[in-house]
Amino acid sequence: MKLRLQLFEFEDLPWFPRVIRTGMMDYLRFMISALGTYQPIVPLLKHALEETGDTHILELCAGAGGGTEGVLRTLQATGLPQARICLTDLYPQPAAWQLLAHRTPGLLFEPSAVDATAVPTGLRGFRTVFSAFHHFPPAVAEALLADAVHQRAGVGVFEGAGKHWAEVLLALTVLPVAQLLITPFIRPFRLSRLFFTYIVPLIPLFTIWDGCVSILRMYPPEQLLALAQRADPEDSYIWQAGKVRHWWGPQVTYLLGIPKKTDRNV
Repeated sequence: MKLRLQLFEFEDLPWFPRVIRTGMMDYLRFMISALGTYQPIVPLLKHALEETGDTHILELCAGAGGGTEGVLRTLQATGLPQARICLTDLYPQPAAWQLLAHRTPGLLFEPSAVDATAVPTGLRGFRTVFSAFHHFPPAVAEALLADAVHQRAGVGVFEGAGKHWAEVLLALTVLPVAQLLITPFIRPFRLSRLFFTYIVPLIPLFTIWDGCVSILRMYPPEQLLALAQRADPEDSYIWQAGKVRHWWGPQVTYLLGIPKKTDRNV
């Protein structure tokens, strides 16, 4: 699918109820973690970390932290035992992050708000964005990449889909049923999540809309590269974009940017 539509997602709206947004994010985190959605990109990320010499990952727009645990554990088990990930977001979720940090050695979080387009210089590391880059219109997406270039930080953007019409159909049919089945098992436990899933089913309804729109808003690889080139007018980075396939079928779309060796901080 080459089409990209700049539609709205409810979770982006400032007036959207926090309790519904949190329920949606909890579900997304659970599904991404359970399915190992981002495992296919671990070799790419590991290579990028080795090229930049980083062992610390700064995750921007982390949401509820979906998929982070599995990525970190695999990095640590495949040659980077010292790997660390720090979760950040413009709207931090310390309650969800504390649960992840408690059970995952090497996982940290920044409790204060972090703007992905103007990251404080004290927050260092290889920057990653999982499942969130599509939220940004082109100008903001370019600004996020440009800030990484300005601070000479490696950057990786990962979206847990290949941008196909079949994925939209899946979001309309199979995933809502899965949400109804797994909600009682999502942690941390929240009565509000049960109420707004089964009694007043706002969480599933808004998840269906946002899930479909997420796919329509995704940047395909060629558009990711175009954004990167505009963010890096001096051609000081090596950029790579494409798709990798999970062993059971789904794809992950990615963009990786690594400072050229002559331009890296020493």
